[in-house]
Parts: sequence; C-alpha cells; structure tokens
Amino acid sequence: MKTILYPLVFLLALTLLSGSSKEKVQKNSLQGVWELVSRYSYDNNTVIDTVQNTDGYRQIKMYNNDKVMWTRFVPKDSVEWFGYGSYHITDSSLVERLEYGSESMMQIIDTMRVFSFKLEIDKESFSQITLDGEGNSMFSENYKRIE
Repeated sequence: MKTILYPLVFLLALTLLSGSSKEKVQKNSLQGVWELVSRYSYDNNTVIDTVQNTDGYRQIKMYNNDKVMWTRFVPKDSVEWFGYGSYHITDSSLVERLEYGSESMMQIIDTMRVFSFKLEIDKESFSQITLDGEGNSMFSENYKRIE
C-alpha cells in the first residue's frame, strides 16, 4: 500500500506545484496575442475620456519571448501601419524598441526607436500608459488577450 501511496502523493504534489508556477509566470507576462479595445485620455492622472474602436478598426500586438510585432488596420485609411522589434517589462513598465516597420512607421522610427510606457497588467488585459515629463498619465491603449 505504501509503495502505491508515495508515488501518487509525489505526482499530486508535482502537478499542484507546476500549475501554480505557470499562473505566476503568466500573470505578469505579455507573451501572447492582444487586441486593442479602447483608449483613455487623462487629466490629473484621472481618466476623462474613453474612445472605443470604430467598426472595422483593429490593432493587434503579438509578444513572444523578447520580440514584439504589431499591426493596425483602419478600413477608411490607405496608410499601412505595422512594426517589429524587441521589448522588456518590469512590474510597472513596458519598453518597446522598434527595429523595422511600414513606410509610415519607419518615418517615426527614424526619429524615435524606443517607446516607454507605464504598464498595468493582469492575466487577460493590459494598458500601456504614456506619461508626460513629470510622470503624469496622458493617454493609454487598453488591450485584451485574444490568445
């Protein structure tokens, strides 16, 4: 009986431990595919306006290991928007360093490659918040996890 009980207890403990560590990794991870759902405007660090996506507008971000790729589709706009680069996060910040993008994005990348944001994240959503020079929230992009 003991020879059967010990392996079962060991397997149960191993299963429980592996499940809890996976949740901790995913809780603060951007790894996956995210869709923009809204934008906020701030005044005195308080949300004063919410802009929802219009019909057909889609912006998707994909994070894998230390790489980021994003694309934007605006039905009534012929300008292409996409970018590719690397990223890193801390508990409260997201920094993206873009290396390549669409023609319209390359004009921005030529003058500014590094984009820093305040990061608010949970398992199914995140917000990247642009701060002013004094550290006050100006506006944010708010994403939901789609994969």
